[in-house]
Amino acid sequence: MIQVGDRDGPLFAGDDAWDDAQVALLDAELIDGLPAVVPTQARLAAMLGGRDPAESLGYMPPLFGELTNQAVAYCCVLAGCRPAEFPVVREAALATLADEFNLLGIQTTTGTPTAAVMVSGPIAATLGMNAGTNCLGPGNRANACIGRALRLVLTNIGGARPLVGDMATMGQPAKYGMAFAEGSHVLAPAPAESHVTVIGLSGTMEVLPEQGPSIPEMVLRPALIAMQGARVAAASGRQKPPGEQFLLMPPEMADILSDAGWSLADAQAFLHRESESAWPIARAPADIRIVMTGGAGVKMTCLVPWGGGTWSVRRPLPPR
Repeated sequence: MIQVGDRDGPLFAGDDAWDDAQVALLDAELIDGLPAVVPTQARLAAMLGGRDPAESLGYMPPLFGELTNQAVAYCCVLAGCRPAEFPVVREAALATLADEFNLLGIQTTTGTPTAAVMVSGPIAATLGMNAGTNCLGPGNRANACIGRALRLVLTNIGGARPLVGDMATMGQPAKYGMAFAEGSHVLAPAPAESHVTVIGLSGTMEVLPEQGPSIPEMVLRPALIAMQGARVAAASGRQKPPGEQFLLMPPEMADILSDAGWSLADAQAFLHRESESAWPIARAPADIRIVMTGGAGVKMTCLVPWGGGTWSVRRPLPPR
């Protein structure tokens, strides 16, 4: 047994204990209802990769379980991560502890938020993460396992279990896990250094450009409407200070902006300027994060921020 938050995490001799492992992990409330990789001492050691298992990284709300290398590695094993993905999950977990992320609020609200993971830079390709078609959906092992591992960390170490720490009225599918890679475009080239960003996400909203000429304004106005609508709907009539926004933009839409001579800063300034009303969408133009990702097609995605108040947090990833 090892300590994972407020629970004892069982270890098994090998895969021959598959059925017993699934029962034991469900009984201990250490998995999310889906089958898990059998946690063995060998898999745990491989995931740790020689790191000090007892190193304490802090305490995670709402039950303030101790975030140790060993506990994070255990969740990574359950989720099916490979050892090379451990640093991404570890740094993402550390990012959620930043005050501005407001993890206690995200973990305990009756609303829908969870922590989404965005991986940027060379490590995304090295790990085989998907920044193309269906980047938010199924089919890519690294995306799925990294997102699930962080969610298991939040549940097992943080203690955000339904009716214990997690009081969500409905929740959302991304609470099983959500991770994707940032792509690259002339409008926003991929960074030379790798990093991971956590985003307090209430959901996603599909956005299409307006019909008509292929000009930047026709691309961006529907996204502005979506951001404003989500902000108003989540406010329950209460005016709150504006925060930040995330717009995921596929290559075809980014091409329209760059072909018209617009920079990323121009697009951010347009969205911020056009939203200057009783319900501004962001504190400043730079807080409207336009992310290059996705495959063929014209459909963009707004990542709806949690209305209770959260800021994304980015941490550098160690070079491999």
